[in-house]
Amino acid sequence: MHSSAITSSCVELFAVVNASPDSLNADSIVEGAEQAVARATKMLDQGANGIDLGGQGSTDAATVVGWETEWARLADVVPALAELGVPLSVDTWRPQVARRAIEAGATVLNAADGMQTDEMWAVAAEFQVPIVVPFLSGPNPREMEHVTADPVDALIEFFDARLADADRFGMRHRCIIDPGTGFAPSNWPWEDRYRYQKIVYTNLDKLRRWDLPLYIALPWKDTPQHWELMEIVIRQQPEYGRVHYPDQVRALERKLGLGRPEAV
Repeated sequence: MHSSAITSSCVELFAVVNASPDSLNADSIVEGAEQAVARATKMLDQGANGIDLGGQGSTDAATVVGWETEWARLADVVPALAELGVPLSVDTWRPQVARRAIEAGATVLNAADGMQTDEMWAVAAEFQVPIVVPFLSGPNPREMEHVTADPVDALIEFFDARLADADRFGMRHRCIIDPGTGFAPSNWPWEDRYRYQKIVYTNLDKLRRWDLPLYIALPWKDTPQHWELMEIVIRQQPEYGRVHYPDQVRALERKLGLGRPEAV
């Protein structure tokens, strides 16, 4: 997984498959390997390049279960999706689940804890997988302490600290920067969230200071403001995007004259 594996004119998309029952996007929820493969195949046909799989929701609406339950939801799904031969990320904040998923065929760690523990770094370093590092202002991915000052300054401070951690494990070169807008600010009214995300998205260039790829959880709701945010992101062409409806993103790319992925 590296930006050199895609053209410069399109975003490499990871389509969401949720093995947890309480995702905010009902279309993404699957039960078992058969449904997961069916959804993944559909998403790949619609223009996705890889799959992002989760077994524990990280929104305020999700019920937190033990890692054993989370892994039980994924145990049969991971190897089935790995058979598709495309990049497969596991979305988790638990090192026990991350380790088992990578051993079963996942190729990317989408770290829902923001890589704020040495245990997660140790797993990533052992397997030398790419790591999506999302911004989380606080240790709990479901109770994020939201930014009250300049969000871009907070992002930079956070990633400076996380990359210092990465350096201790020799993993900076494996990191992918995610501004964390898929998480937060979840307890704000939508208009405030919209303004917050717009500030972040219009300043993505400031997150290239570390010369690392960018990964954005792309908006998926069908409103004018969500489409505005989507266009702001797509025009800047981050290397990676997390999506629920890849065909919508590819249609927007074509509308903007940005093309589609080439075979590699």
